This record gives sequence, C-alpha cells and structure tokens, in this order.
Amino acid sequence: MAAAQGAGSGSAGPSSPPASAPGHSSSSSAVAVWEWQDEFGRWRPYRGNVCSYIEQVIQASQQKGRRSGSGLVSSIPLGHADPALAPYVIDIPSLTQFRQDTGTMRAVRRHVFPGDSAAGQGIVWEWQNDEGGWSPYEMNVCVFLEQAHATNHQRVDLGPLGYNYEVDFVALVQTNKTTRFRRSVQRRLDAPYPVTTSTTPLHTGVGCSCQQCWPNSGTGPITTRYRHSMTNFPNSSTTHQVPGRTASVSSSNVGFVPYNKPALTGARSTPRLSAQNNLVLAQTGSLGAALAASNGVSAQSLPVKMPKPSRLNQALAATPTEPESVVKKYLEELKGAPADEDCMICMEKLSSPSGYSDSCQSSTIRPEAVGRLRNCQHSFHMLCMLAMYSNGNKDGSLQCPSCKTIYGEKTGTQPKGKMEISTFPQSLPGHKDCGTIRIVYHISRGIQGPEHPNPGMPYTARGFPRYCYLPDNEKGRKVLELLKVAWRRRLIFTVGTSNTTGESNTVVWNEIHHKTEMDSNLSGHGYPDPNYLDNVLAELAAQGVTEDCLGQ
Repeated sequence: MAAAQGAGSGSAGPSSPPASAPGHSSSSSAVAVWEWQDEFGRWRPYRGNVCSYIEQVIQASQQKGRRSGSGLVSSIPLGHADPALAPYVIDIPSLTQFRQDTGTMRAVRRHVFPGDSAAGQGIVWEWQNDEGGWSPYEMNVCVFLEQAHATNHQRVDLGPLGYNYEVDFVALVQTNKTTRFRRSVQRRLDAPYPVTTSTTPLHTGVGCSCQQCWPNSGTGPITTRYRHSMTNFPNSSTTHQVPGRTASVSSSNVGFVPYNKPALTGARSTPRLSAQNNLVLAQTGSLGAALAASNGVSAQSLPVKMPKPSRLNQALAATPTEPESVVKKYLEELKGAPADEDCMICMEKLSSPSGYSDSCQSSTIRPEAVGRLRNCQHSFHMLCMLAMYSNGNKDGSLQCPSCKTIYGEKTGTQPKGKMEISTFPQSLPGHKDCGTIRIVYHISRGIQGPEHPNPGMPYTARGFPRYCYLPDNEKGRKVLELLKVAWRRRLIFTVGTSNTTGESNTVVWNEIHHKTEMDSNLSGHGYPDPNYLDNVLAELAAQGVTEDCLGQ
C-alpha cells in the first residue's frame, strides 16, 4: 500500500474495526480475486475480467483432471484475457507471475470474498498519490473499508490490517498516525469480480498463498524481486504505502496495464506478436557538465561518453542484425523435441509446431524447429524466440524467458536525456562514514520512436529532473559506474504507463530501483536501507550490467 503520511485529528465515531475483518467467506455466494505483489510488498488485484479468465482456466483444468486423471494446469498466459498482458504468465505450482521479456517474477495469490462484499459489488477504495492520480488499496483493505462505511463508521483504523493509517469517511482523508500527513481517499464503482463455487484457498501441493496458510508455511512463493529491505514477504501486514516521488520500476497498477511495451499478439496459445520497425537507438553522447559547486557541494564532471569505441557504440553505428541470425547464434537446433515439455513462450508442446507459426513466418526457421540456448540449456520453439526477438528492440541480444540469462548486450528504449553527477559531504542515514553521491536525470517530452509503444505519438516526461542518492563509498561508487553503463544502454527509463497516475505515453522507471529521498525510508525510497546496494546490483545484473561491463 502507499504511504499516506498524515495529519490527523482525534477520533470521531467508532475507532474500532468492523465486526469482522475480511478473509475466506463462508457465505453462500463468493467471489474470487487474484492479486500480484509489487516490489514494495503491496498486493495489486488484477482486473475482474482477468480474474474471471484465470478462474475459468483452473475450473476447466480441474474438470479435465477429474475425467482423465491429469494434474492441474501449470501455466496460464494472461494475454487471452487482456492482449496487453500477453508477456505475462502465471505459474500455478509456484503461484508466481512471470514476465517473459524481462524475466521479472512476482508472487500471486487468490483470495475469496463474500459476494456482498466490496469485491462482489465492484467497489474499489483508492488513495490519492503525490502526482494527483488515484491508487487502489489492496482488496482486503477495500473490503474492510466498505464494511466500515456500510455500517456508518465515521472513522476506521487500518491497524488491524497492519497499516499505520486511519481513514475518515466524512472528510474522505487517510491520515498517517505517526506523521499526521493526510491524503484524500475516494470510493469508486467498478466491475464486480467473478463468482466462484470454490470458497477454499487454491492448494497446489507446493504452497498456499492464503492468509491462514502463509504464517505456517515455509513453502510459499518467495520471489527474487523483494527490494528496499522488505523483510515482510508475501502477505506481510506491515508494508507501507508509497508517498510519492516514486522510484517504483514496475509499470503496473490496479486498473492499469502492468506492461509498457507493445502487446504480443497473434499466437494460437497467446495473442499475436506484431512485428515492429527496426530500433532507432538515439541517445545523447555525454552526461554534460556536473552540477556547479555550491554550499559545500563538491561537483564532479563524470562524462558518460566513452573515450574509445565499445560494443555498444559499434552496435549503434551498425545495421541491426537479422532476427533469424540472432536466434541461430544463441540457440542450437535439436534433432528431436522433448515429448512432454512445453514451450514457455507459446504454451504448446515442443513436439508440436510453434504457436506463432500462423503469424511469424521465416524462410530459414521451420515452425516445428526446437532450439536449446547454448549456455543455460533451456529449450523453446525457435520460431517463438524469433517472434519474441522481433517484438523487442532487435539489438542483437536475447534473454532466456525461463532463467533470464542474457545473450549478447541488452539495450533498452530510454528516450534522449542527460545524467548529471555530483558529490557533497552530508552523509546518508546508515552510511555515516562517507559523503553522498547525487545523480540528476534530465529527460524532456518528445516523440516516440519505433521502439516505443505508440511510434509517432508524443510522450510526456513528468517529475524531471529526478534526484537520486548513493553513499559515496566503495560499493556506492561501483553502483554509480554500473548505472552509467545502464544509462548508456538506455535501460534506466522507458516510455509506458505510470503506476502512480495511470498516465500512458509517459517516461517511467524501468526495472532498476533508485533512491529518490535521502531519508524517510517509510516510503521505501530513502535511507537507511542496508540491503539497497546489493539489491540494485542484482537488478543491474538482471539487465546484463555487471562488473565485466566496466572499462569497455
């Protein structure tokens, strides 16, 4: 949830929670809500139509299993429910959402609520973020708030749900009980969630994600994407709302598409991959001068322009590699396909033709050809890999959809801009033995290129310049050098949909976390955070930016 810091007032009306907090319903009517967990530990409900599709697939799989004795469906491609979610697959055994183009994994869970609850009625409660947009509470909080509202509470304390806020229904404000900072809230009507006959949590044999099972289970879905010292894993009751100036890299939110790039469309098992034009890699060549020294700030000029040609410069000057050549470079074609193994991209059996054979043609790659990536040894239809590559930047690199191993040098879609770096002696909380590095990113509005979601359309650049902070110690300087590489490779920002305002065609963070505040880490964007440097190094490595890149 986001951090509403708040000013408040004394309690008016009952301060105790409603008679019962939301949980598994025992009523005759119930609805199912599927949620994914963002990088701050908050649970974000999928839209009602997506939840309906997930429920239908599982129900059909269960009916088929009863007839044939087969097990529960293992993967659900979300593109069937919403073409914009085509890169996303839910892995049911591990209760994990997997993004095929970046390899990002997030925990998912299924909750069942009474049919007469907020979820069953399509009622969503939202808080106003710093950019003026509206962010929804997770569904159990929505149900809790609606129950209190329906029973004429004037004010309700969210403490029983683990949040340090109270909500005033008369003034429609949320107040942080510690800081007394206030935010507006609103009640909105949306589509109801799907009715279900299964009022028990979905048990998969690997672990259950329900409220009752999590505290007693060590086998639930723990993903690799917990950041900002989030020690409370899925279903944590102490996560915080994000108060603004967000450094969240996820481009998703409730009611908004969690995907910044053009949708994959056209496969038989997943929507079709639409071919894009070749990538136009235009980026400024240097950082420009560092910030001028003032008020005790020691400014450094750290140009990003590389003094000698590198693989990236050569790639910018060269004609993009033919897609078929890239696929064949990194995949070794197998003589026989594994009989019972699925292709993770199209969800068809590897022993069957590629699910993209109707929409992605190649004169050199057969629809039934199966290839194995040379390093990680994961296998896919070669035509599926061709379709995935053709839908991306076409920069000569591939990323394994299964393990995220990068082949070649990955570049992104960051618009033109400037990165400035300076240092000053003030210490960050948790790093009292050193000064501070300040990074300032400048990006202006412009026109989208062929690598962006809507080529030729304008994009906005809200909140720039953006200020970010690192400790000026050995590890902080190492992170800085790698961030400079990521900037040159256009990996820090992209054009997509804001997860705080819902605005599309705007510049957003892209999978690499930054600290945008020096302190006040209740938001997750400041210090102290003893794990941040290690976490961001892991995120950079996931983008192919490692120490091996330095000096190139």
